[in-house]
Formats: sequence, structure tokens, C-alpha cells
Amino acid sequence: MTDRTTAATASAPTRSPWPALWALVIGFFMILVDTTIVSVANPAIKAALDPNTNNLDNVVWVTSAYLLAYAVPLLITGRLGDRFGPKNIYLIGLAIFTLASLACGLSGSLGLLIAARAVQGVGAALMTPQTMAVITRTFPANRRGAAMGLWGATAGVATLVGPLAGGLLVDGFGWEWIFFINIPVGVVAFVLAWRLVPQLETSPHRFDIPGVILSAVALFLIVFGLQEGEHYDWAPWVWAMIAGGVVVLAVFIWTQAHTKREPLVPLELFRERNFSIANLAIATVGFTVTSMSLPLLFFIQLARGLTPTQSALLLIPQAVLSGVLAPFAGKLLDRTDPRFLLVPGLVLVAGSLVWYSSLMNLDTPIWMFLLPAAVMGVGNAGMWGPLATTATRNLPPRQAGAGAGIYNTTRTIGSVLGSAAIAAFMQARLEANLPGAGDATSSFGGGTLPTQVAAGFSEAMSQAVLLPAGVLVIGIIAVLFLRRPKPTGLTGAVSVQAAARAS
Repeated sequence: MTDRTTAATASAPTRSPWPALWALVIGFFMILVDTTIVSVANPAIKAALDPNTNNLDNVVWVTSAYLLAYAVPLLITGRLGDRFGPKNIYLIGLAIFTLASLACGLSGSLGLLIAARAVQGVGAALMTPQTMAVITRTFPANRRGAAMGLWGATAGVATLVGPLAGGLLVDGFGWEWIFFINIPVGVVAFVLAWRLVPQLETSPHRFDIPGVILSAVALFLIVFGLQEGEHYDWAPWVWAMIAGGVVVLAVFIWTQAHTKREPLVPLELFRERNFSIANLAIATVGFTVTSMSLPLLFFIQLARGLTPTQSALLLIPQAVLSGVLAPFAGKLLDRTDPRFLLVPGLVLVAGSLVWYSSLMNLDTPIWMFLLPAAVMGVGNAGMWGPLATTATRNLPPRQAGAGAGIYNTTRTIGSVLGSAAIAAFMQARLEANLPGAGDATSSFGGGTLPTQVAAGFSEAMSQAVLLPAGVLVIGIIAVLFLRRPKPTGLTGAVSVQAAARAS
């Protein structure tokens, strides 16, 4: 019986994992676009749903609710994929995300829109770890770089498509269509994933309920405090909330180390040096990518007078070069030390930010901003995919979801830190370059700034762009300590026969 089974297994055809990855990338791309597309539509949303107030506090929650609901469950949703299968959890998350997009577009009040955005965030949290987990479990370690290269290319292109699509849709059809556009994309992504993604074997995990509660509470307190700190002028209760979150997080880590049951976060994953370093580096990348766009786009739109759509067009070289080069970088990563790609990639991104800073004045020809965008595109190709590959290369298949959940949680917390830090730093530089700006911030955003203000404003934004560049230096130093992975064969890949048995 054993011999017949072995013979049958050996003769079974090998199924390529690439169609499944392409199917998953469609949904992943939709999530990434949705994290940026709303920022362009915020003025139109406010005018339609919150016209009777003179501040932006309420409409900011359209973004904050999504990020909060996205960040908090990531540790849990990664584990759900291990337990119930990444395909099943991905499809559930995609269905929730698509239906919530419909609810967003149909919202007749700001409160309903914020609630629907929170549901969207939960759907995105269910989907995101499963994409990386499927790559980890279906591609052998020595071919995973090429797959993560596609993952990285998707992230690079989405950074352009979000603002550009948002500007075009809002200008042409109305703010509702930034959400309605997700519906046909979501339906296509669901059908393709249902047909092409294999049912992978599940692991009989026992959920650590105390760990689930502690992690959710800790992440909520920390993420909410960081997101809303600037809005509430960093009141004492905000700091108390963040400190409380840190304490709860410490308790969570202690329980994970001492629990007799299976932990929610297997701490032994951090004994793998490359996994730990990649998590530190992706936190700096999340910080940088989130924080760099705010001062840059403020400068281009308010000091130089470009529209949101025109501003997004200046990012075309970044998206094109990142999308074209990332798959090649992934294939190269399969044959070389990850530091050979990561160090130049991160250095190019940091260097492009310094270049942007030097150009951010009233005399620079607009076309010159295409040049650092091109450099950043090349850097992105050596950053996103290689980092993800390095983090997941040595993960055991049964912990692929947990590892992907940790990695994405780290990235998201880095993004929240970047959002909070850049807001505070921009305000500080405005006060330094335009004394009294704190009493007149309502004037920023009402169109192109007058000349007597634009010069100081430009200097402040130029200085603010240097913050994400400085933080990325931490990531550059971290990746210098990576180890070159040992040569691997097909270990770590899920055979088609195993997938067939599971289905």
C-alpha cells in the first residue's frame, strides 16, 4: 500500500503555484490602494457628509477607523489562516471587504461611512497575512524570492495607483466611486482565488484566548493613542493610554513565553536572526513610506499649486520602475545574499528623500521631481520583496500564518508611528519657519499659498522629509547584520499532492 501511494505521488503532475499567487495579488493590490485612495477624497467626503463643521477632526476618522480595524487583528488573523486554511480566511476577508466597500459608497452620513470603513479594515486584516502565508507554503525556499518580487512590485505600483485613481474618480464621478470601484475588482478576485488557490493542509492549533484578548487590547491602546495623539494635542490621557498599551503588551509577551498551551505568537520565531532583523527593518520601511508622502504632497500642492492628480503623476517613475524591476530583484535574491539587494535598495530610498528635500523650494522646475521618484522606484524594487522573502524564508509551514501576521503587524505599527511622528514634526518645523503658524493652520489647505508664506512653508516641508530618511537609516544598519541563508532545496513548499489531499 505504501509503495503504491509513493508511486502515485511520484507520478502526479506538478502544479505551478504562480496562478494562485496572481489571483491573491489582485485582492492584495486592492487593499494597498484603499489605504491611500481615501486621502485624496477626504475634502469631497467632508463637503458631502460633514459640511457644517469648520474642522477636519471628524473626517479624519474615515482613515483612522480603517487603520485601527486593520492593525489590531493582524496577529489573530494570521493564526486563523494556519488553523482553518489561508484560502478560506482570505475568501472570507475578501467578501467582507467587498461588501463593506459597497456600504461605504452607499453611506448617507459620516457615521455610517466610518463604521463601514472599520468593517473594511477587518476584511483587509483577514486577507493580508494569507497572501504571504500562501507564498511561504507553496513556493520552495529557493524560488520564493521571485514570488515575493511580485508581491513587492504590487506594493510599489499601488503607491501610485491609489492617489492617481482617487483624483480621477473623485474629479470625474464623485467620492463614492473610490469605494464602488472595489466591487467588480473584488468579485473577479474572489472567483479567481476560489478557482486557483489550493486548499492547503491546516494545523490543529489551539487558540490562546488570553493571548488573543491581551494582544487586541495592547494593540488597540497603542495604535489608537498614536493615531489620535496629535489631534488631542498629546494630552496626558493619550500618553496614559499608550503607556497602558505598552504594559499590556509586556504582559502579553510574558504570557506567550510561559503559557503551557500553544502561544498566539511563537516567540521561537524571533530566535531566527533574519526574521527578527527583517521585522525591525520593515517597521522602519512602514514608518518611511507612510510619513514621506504627507510633507511632499503638501509642498507640491500648496506651495507649487499642483492638483492631486498632477501630484500623483510625478510619482509615475517610482511606480513603473518598482513594478518592472521588483520581479527581477526577486529572482536575483534566490541566488544571492539578501544584503546585496537590501542595502542598496534602502540607501537609494533614503537618498531619494534627501534629494527631494534639496529640491523642495519655489525655484525648482517641476519636472525635476521625476528624478528622485525614479531613484525611489529602483530602491523600492530592492526593498519590499527582499525584506518579505528574508523574513519568511526559514519559517516552518505550520507557522507561516503566524509569521506573516507578526510581519504585517510590525509594518502597520511602523506606519502608525510614521503618521503620528510626521504630523508632530511638520507642525514643529512650521512653527520654526513660520512663527505663529500654529494659530493659523486653518489657512493651509485652501489653495496655493501666497508667496510671502510659501517660502517658509516649503522650508518646513523640506526639513520634515528628512525625518523618514533618518529613520530608514536604522533599517539600513539593521540589515547589515542579516545572515546569508543556507542553500535550500524544495523544503518548505507544499506539494500539489498534499494540497489535493487537503481539498
